[in-house]
Amino acid sequence: MAEEKSFHLAIGSRFENIELVQIVLKDSLERLGLDEDSLYWVDIAVREAVANAIKHGNRHDAAKHVFVEFEATTAELVPELTIRVRDQGEGFDPEEVADPLAPENILRGSGRGIFLIRAFMDEVHFRQTHPGTELTLIKHRTPAPTGN
Repeated sequence: MAEEKSFHLAIGSRFENIELVQIVLKDSLERLGLDEDSLYWVDIAVREAVANAIKHGNRHDAAKHVFVEFEATTAELVPELTIRVRDQGEGFDPEEVADPLAPENILRGSGRGIFLIRAFMDEVHFRQTHPGTELTLIKHRTPAPTGN
């Protein structure tokens, strides 16, 4: 039988609020029995997504919020985590973001967030919400191995 778990958060556009998202996310992932490696990489991807929403999306505007939604299905066939991070900014085209692996960008101190998010999640989708951008992160969970 499939069971769905979820939470919804709205945080102010301050970096200090990322810790709240991480605490709630970690608790949810641990309750689902996500393995340590997956928990670590999902946590980094969500941290990057929320930091980008605060910095680039909302431009640190305290009057704007970042919305985080988490859904997990605990069905045995195709368990999946879906995390949405939405800002209230002007939006952007992810295809215009510079490649952080290009020689001219290797020494830059920023610009790796989207690259890391894509590396750590199974699917990443961008959607313009006018105002803002919604980033959907999907992680397909592999059921824990059973003993033979």
